[in-house]
Amino acid sequence: MRISGITIPDEKQLPYALTAVYGIGMSRATSILEELSIELTKKPTDLSTDQENAIREKIEAYSIEGELKRQVTGNIKRLKDIDSYRGTRHAKRLPARGQRTKTNARTMKGAKKTMGSGRRKLEKT
Repeated sequence: MRISGITIPDEKQLPYALTAVYGIGMSRATSILEELSIELTKKPTDLSTDQENAIREKIEAYSIEGELKRQVTGNIKRLKDIDSYRGTRHAKRLPARGQRTKTNARTMKGAKKTMGSGRRKLEKT
C-alpha cells in the first residue's frame, strides 16, 4: 500500500504503519481509522481496495510530507526574517523553547567540543 509516494509497511498494525507518513502521528492515525470504522488491529495486507482508497483519501486531505515540510521551513524562515527571539535561536542552532543550555542541549549544539585540561605537563630534563 502506498500513500503519496510512501510505502506503508505491511507487517505492522495499521495505526503504527500509517505513522510512516510525515505528518501522521498515532493520534491522527487512530482517529482516521475510527472515523472509517476500520479495526485498529488490522494490517495493511488485510484491507480491501475500498478501505485502502478511503484511508488514502482521508490522509491526503491533510497537509502531509513535502507540503508540510515546506510549511514548517517557511515558518522558521519567517521567524528568522522578522528577527524574533525564536528566529535568532533557530539561526544560532540553539533550543528555541526555553530549555537550559549550560548542560544538556546536545542535540542542537552538536557533539561536545573539548578544549583540553588547561594544565600543561612539565617536561623533565
